[in-house]
Amino acid sequence: MKTLVFVRHAKSSWDNPGLSDFERPLNKRGKNDAPFMAKLIASKGIKPDIIYSSPAKRAYTTCKHFAKELNYPKDDIIRKPLIYEYGPNDILRMVEKSDDRNNVIFVFGHNPDTTHMVNFLSGEHIGNVPTCGVACIDFDTDRWDNIREEKGKLRFFEFPKKYPDRDINF
Repeated sequence: MKTLVFVRHAKSSWDNPGLSDFERPLNKRGKNDAPFMAKLIASKGIKPDIIYSSPAKRAYTTCKHFAKELNYPKDDIIRKPLIYEYGPNDILRMVEKSDDRNNVIFVFGHNPDTTHMVNFLSGEHIGNVPTCGVACIDFDTDRWDNIREEKGKLRFFEFPKKYPDRDINF
């Protein structure tokens, strides 16, 4: 079995209009949501074998929060410009080319690509993966290059606004 986890970056700041889109940091809500969601996902017992992240500041910062909670070495995060610069077909090819020894892959990226990938690979219809949303898809295959044909099953879809009170013990 292969498991693919898509994470959309946490809420970013638009406070500094002089920054490029690539350099936008997380805003206050994003700085709160990323660690919370990272702890929530860690509580589910999922451990990444490999993490790919967009190199954009908001995505990579979100990714580092998850890596910390998932005990994944920050230096092992693979920043892939194609997650920021290209589209869902290139992201899918990246995953399909992944080493089959890796059974759990996390991808930190952006919309609309994240929502498109989750819908396409799971056969579900999620209107929008919100900021810091996490979708986990399982595939009944031993090879990443089979996931396009082998529709996955959505194991869970989590996002910060599902937990308005944040009264959870991890």
